[in-house]
Amino acid sequence: MGFFNRLKESLTKTRKGFVEKIDNLVHRRRVIDEELYDELEEVLIQADTGFNTAIELVERTRRTVKERRVDDAGELKLILKEHVQDMLGAEQAPVNINMYGPTVIMVVGVNGVGKTTTIGKLAHLYKSQGKKVLIGAADTFRAAAIDQLEVWAERVGVDLIKHQEGSDPAAVAYDSLQAARARGVDLLIIDTAGRLHTKINLMEELKKIGRVLSREMPGAPHEVLLVLDATTGQNALSQARLFGEAAGVTGIALTKLDGSAKGGMVIAVKQDLNIPVKMIGIGEGLNDLRPFSPGEFADALFDD
Repeated sequence: MGFFNRLKESLTKTRKGFVEKIDNLVHRRRVIDEELYDELEEVLIQADTGFNTAIELVERTRRTVKERRVDDAGELKLILKEHVQDMLGAEQAPVNINMYGPTVIMVVGVNGVGKTTTIGKLAHLYKSQGKKVLIGAADTFRAAAIDQLEVWAERVGVDLIKHQEGSDPAAVAYDSLQAARARGVDLLIIDTAGRLHTKINLMEELKKIGRVLSREMPGAPHEVLLVLDATTGQNALSQARLFGEAAGVTGIALTKLDGSAKGGMVIAVKQDLNIPVKMIGIGEGLNDLRPFSPGEFADALFDD
């Protein structure tokens, strides 16, 4: 099965809670009136596009209907798809790459969102492209995190830099960057804690890691990738705001899209936070983490 078909399959739950409800709505109401717009807004909110995004989508749809003098409700689905694509942006947002040395990707996010798995799959993706990859285990507050990363590193065949549990995360980041330079690595992926067992504020710890990386290599980290669990919907938006302010998030990796009926939050993330979704996870396989294509996502979501 090709990736587009896999993506389409992974969006089945979202499509049932979103596009199929729109289909039912326009078939029940052939006339475009205020009641239809109210119901459309409700459907969008239930699909976890978020309140502001739902209102914006309905307003854009309303304007287009007026401009094109559309009187058949059956045309609303295509109009809505146009605006979803427009909100997501026409261009794919690639992971930032450093052309003059190792690219440093700092991965952040709360525990349980699939951060470790995402790092393993990301390492596999770039290694399969012929790049030399190194992983830095800077989540030193959770022994299981280091062990899990070690398993993933062995599985995909990349090196891992680690310290003992409880070590200074910034020190791990420092050593990882030095090792990346010494070994001629193309890509350094640094894991970070999702919570701390001490009184140290998590966000301050992330800022410290960022400062150390930047001091040792101006411009680093080149990408701060926030991992979000698609099944958590609007809660994921709250996480994005928190991490975005503290860690300078430059992109989002959205996991568990195949298990979610809340795929509409992809639109909300871009619209409300203006942070591009750069990677999506649509399954448990090694190759199920891929770069996010807005057009492909909209096509798969609205495909009949």
